[in-house]
Amino acid sequence: MSGPRYLVLDGKRYLWRDVLRIRQEQRKAAKREQPTLFPIKEDCRPPTQKTARGRYEEPTLFEGT
Repeated sequence: MSGPRYLVLDGKRYLWRDVLRIRQEQRKAAKREQPTLFPIKEDCRPPTQKTARGRYEEPTLFEGT
């Protein structure tokens, strides 16, 4: 017994080979580099200030005064 030749979604029949072809195209498109939505900026904070834990343990609100 062989596998199904088609797939039924929302009452529409799709050939299984077409579903596989479309999935391959999706995987190829995902591998391509995608542009960012905004410019990426370098994080210039000290290492302890880059994480929430570091900011909590070493607050800098009153430094420099």
